[in-house]
Amino acid sequence: MTNIVDLVLGDENKPAIEEMQKKFDLSESQTRSAVEQLIPALSRGLKNNTSDSQGMDALLDALRTGAHDKYMEKPGSLADSSTTRDGNDILGHIFGDKKVSREVASRASKKAGISSTLLKKMLPVLATVVMGSLGKKVLGSGGARSGRTVQAGAGGLLTSLLDSDRDGSIWDDVLGMAAKTMLR
Repeated sequence: MTNIVDLVLGDENKPAIEEMQKKFDLSESQTRSAVEQLIPALSRGLKNNTSDSQGMDALLDALRTGAHDKYMEKPGSLADSSTTRDGNDILGHIFGDKKVSREVASRASKKAGISSTLLKKMLPVLATVVMGSLGKKVLGSGGARSGRTVQAGAGGLLTSLLDSDRDGSIWDDVLGMAAKTMLR
């Protein structure tokens, strides 16, 4: 099963990744490295937020109504200032606090070899790409769908995308993340 990093870096999202590369003046390998280092934190935040049915419902609603697929359909829009605002809103929902975003950029910077200042700027844009990719994968190219059947199927797909150790359950991933947080 595909995880979020594989999904975002997949061939169908190549135009969006190339647009990010241009926007942040990075090489292909730098962009790939930045994405590979930043997405796991976004994925953990999404897992944390979807650990109960209310959170899963909220994410599915955001995917249905947020029109994030526009970032995948028109990658040039990733350069717009409105994309950064939308991405910051997404990060606010995922992390809850700007300090977390700064910490994510700082940690990713060490592993990717890219300045944390640049990664802080890249993170909101990447958040829109993640939501756009998830929306396309979960809801298909039809965009905003509704109904319980879609929700049930999408919930299973999202669970598999958020299951970082691919054991079929996100609970151990969420509990592991909570344990790491408590041990800091």
